[in-house]
Amino acid sequence: MVQSESKQGLYFWLASLLTFFAVIRRELNYVPELFISSDFSLLNQSYDWWEDAILLMIYLLIISLLAYTWRYLWAVFKSVPVYLYLMIVGLALLEYMGGNAIMIPQGLGEIVEEMAETGVYAIALVYIWRFRSPIFEEKLSANKRYSSCQA
Repeated sequence: MVQSESKQGLYFWLASLLTFFAVIRRELNYVPELFISSDFSLLNQSYDWWEDAILLMIYLLIISLLAYTWRYLWAVFKSVPVYLYLMIVGLALLEYMGGNAIMIPQGLGEIVEEMAETGVYAIALVYIWRFRSPIFEEKLSANKRYSSCQA
């Protein structure tokens, strides 16, 4: 049982890391244009084709890992303090308003959008950084022992 939960924790951590990579990759979408020539071709396929294929595989791997660790994922979601969810929703709303110039001037809106996105990423990074899988798994195991009803 502990072995299984340990593996689930490892797979969940891997899915979190890959998700963070995918999000950062999305934010840095201009980087390939700096380093890859526009006429790049490998096996008669363009760089864009290869990039899309690899990103698709990464997205499918993330979904597969999260589906495999759904109980672990659900327990993590339940353990996150409500104020963090509220902060992320507030920042996402601010990001949307800034990006679409809703009640915020266009020039300032772009800055607000980027700052709000940075805030969401910072919250996620700090939470993942401070998340201690063994401590969480110990709590998860304790909850299973006391909440199971054996009639």
